[in-house]
Amino acid sequence: MTKPASGDNMIDRRRVIRGGVAAAASLTVSAPHLARAQHKAKVRYNEVVRSVLYVPAYVAIAKGYLEQQGIEQTMATAQGGDKSMAALLSNSADIALIGPETAIYVLTSDSPVKVRIFCGLTSTDGFMLLGREKVDKFNWNMLRGKEILGFRPGSTPLLFLEAALRKNGIDPLKDVKLVNNVAIPARVGSWLSGQNQFAIFTEPDPSQLELDGKGYFMASIGETVGFADYTAFMATDKYIQENPDTIQGWTNAIYKAQQWTLAAPTDEIVKTIEPFFPGVDPRALAAASDRYRRLKIWKPSPVIEPGPIEKFQDILIEGGVLTPDKRVKFADLVRTEFASKAK
Repeated sequence: MTKPASGDNMIDRRRVIRGGVAAAASLTVSAPHLARAQHKAKVRYNEVVRSVLYVPAYVAIAKGYLEQQGIEQTMATAQGGDKSMAALLSNSADIALIGPETAIYVLTSDSPVKVRIFCGLTSTDGFMLLGREKVDKFNWNMLRGKEILGFRPGSTPLLFLEAALRKNGIDPLKDVKLVNNVAIPARVGSWLSGQNQFAIFTEPDPSQLELDGKGYFMASIGETVGFADYTAFMATDKYIQENPDTIQGWTNAIYKAQQWTLAAPTDEIVKTIEPFFPGVDPRALAAASDRYRRLKIWKPSPVIEPGPIEKFQDILIEGGVLTPDKRVKFADLVRTEFASKAK
């Protein structure tokens, strides 16, 4: 068990993104629609993890919206924001879906390669706090003195969890024991083995664990913290400069997928995303989709506003991974022209 680091060590969390690129299994998904008769732009797409949180991205692939924009993508799942960013910086990926903190860390680092956000996807944290015992009414004070399965130090899931704890009068460094050293693929197995009294999971894991009677919903981290753009598409300055049509086409496809996702019946969403979640109970996918839609966690458009990004950086500063003097200007972080022209 480990607690989040403090002082200089907490600030050093951002250095984890500078490591080498870990191997990630690539998955190419073919859309069922015919693409336009033109030369396709081949895009190496890297998602941070596989999650129902990113349903509009899967919809854009499965419904052929990217193909309609002349884009042929191959997708890799990195299992970590540090690994996704490393893929961008090493030119192993063209576009990545990651938390804004990774771009902020790079912008404030000595890296000669800079990364900009161009398209938003989620409006806040999509993790759910689960417990082992069913309670009639959850109170955050129930966490005092307990062990909580957290996430990688410096990552948005951990930073938002810490923000939720602080908002409810709990010091994440003193009042609870955060376990942040379990690898992403091993998190569910760790929980099922009986470790920790509470944990945060992103969908569909919470819904599947609830269906199996292995966990009980306590709270939504995103609903507790409030809106602060949580996951976004980004690319290097060089790639954006050399491929503006592809970036615009990608943003257009995501916008169309966002609109479809907001209006589609739940069973249609499940049918569309099932191939991306083999072995997951369709009931869990349905429950997860309904929960995210109810909480307004999927953005209705790719537009990112300054306010939520400022709040996001407040969370980074409170979490000790960004010093106030390193706060990044919105205009330096987000390229707004693509989302504003999305159609």
